[in-house]
Amino acid sequence: NTQVCWSSFVFYWKSNSTCPYKCQCFTELQVLCADERMSSLPRDISRQVREVIIMTSSLAYLFSNSLMESPQLTKLIFLNNALKSIHLTAFEHLTELQELELSGNPNLDHLYLGTFSKQEKLNKLLLNYNSLETILPGLFDPLTQLEVLQMKSNVLSDLPPFLFRNLSSLRVLDLSQNKIQEVTGETFSGLASLEILKLGNNLIGNLTSETFRNTSQLTELHLEWNEIAQLDDGIFSALANLSVLNLRGNRLTSFADKAFGGEPTNLKELNLKGNRLTELSLENLSSLTDLTLSDNQLSSLTENLFRNLTSLERLDLSDNQLTSLPEGIFKDLLSIEVINLHNNNLTELDSKLFQDQLLLKRLYLSDNQLETLQLGLFDNFILRPTVRLHGNPWRCECQLWYLHNWLIQNLQDVELLDLVACERPDSLRKRTLVSIRRDQLVC
Repeated sequence: NTQVCWSSFVFYWKSNSTCPYKCQCFTELQVLCADERMSSLPRDISRQVREVIIMTSSLAYLFSNSLMESPQLTKLIFLNNALKSIHLTAFEHLTELQELELSGNPNLDHLYLGTFSKQEKLNKLLLNYNSLETILPGLFDPLTQLEVLQMKSNVLSDLPPFLFRNLSSLRVLDLSQNKIQEVTGETFSGLASLEILKLGNNLIGNLTSETFRNTSQLTELHLEWNEIAQLDDGIFSALANLSVLNLRGNRLTSFADKAFGGEPTNLKELNLKGNRLTELSLENLSSLTDLTLSDNQLSSLTENLFRNLTSLERLDLSDNQLTSLPEGIFKDLLSIEVINLHNNNLTELDSKLFQDQLLLKRLYLSDNQLETLQLGLFDNFILRPTVRLHGNPWRCECQLWYLHNWLIQNLQDVELLDLVACERPDSLRKRTLVSIRRDQLVC
């Protein structure tokens, strides 16, 4: 049956006279051309075709008449070609176009004003992985129906004010991986429907409370890998719907919930990984489910730091400089499922540290300075969480009876169990904990 179907498909494809030379037509509505030797667009595209995809060709120019014979197209994709220049009126006849992509053209460094003047029905425009240096004011003005605009991985250094002023339907704007140094309130003027804003991997240093005043519908804000050193009080206060905030890889030394204006927020995910944090204040972030604080310079935490974070499910404190934790620091984290304390300098954990974490599923204590564990530390868990304990200098003496006994009973729940080994005494050094008998743990 499979052979019959494939033969029929090949017969249809070969006998389909409407398919342009060296292209493939899987349906009568779609044309795919992927030929490195193709240097001009196929001229014999059927009027029935709605979608054209041109990939990995040597096409360098789109002329004023290149697409004149295909005004019916609703989707046009140029992916990984050699485009250098697009004539001002190349798309003039494509008034039905809903999706346009011009991505992966290393030599495309400009777009003429008026290029999209007739694309009033366009709802998706992708301009990724080119070499665009600047965008002329007014370029996007005709695109009043646009919902998705991506300009990821170009070399844009600044954005003209009011560039997006007519894009009142835009929901997603991706400007990541450019060289943008500054964004202001005028930059995002007109974006009343914007939900997702991606500004990661740029050179942004300063943000003010004015920056996001025109984007009050934002649910996701991505600012990772920039050069932000401080956040003013109230900087995000206009963003009442914000659910995801990514500030990974910046230069922040402190983070305070005052950045949201001091009111409780709807923020669910906060990523502060890879900053220089030494101070934190999080009380008003009561809706948080995911909090990433790894790879900072945290050496101590206050007992009330996580107070009110009763919805928190995942907490990552790995790769910091913590030497101890207050006994009640996790007491409000009644919904927590994952606690990651990997690679700190913890020497001791209070026996009541996890007494309220009944639903814990994962606990990472690996690569610390723990020599023993307090009696009862793991006794309140209901779900038998997966635990990591390797990379600690375990002192295999009588104080380790509790941990040894727990390990024997929960072998399946310990990841990298073979790496959980004694550091002292010398007679047991490098022996795995589960390979020794209880009567060898002597004081």
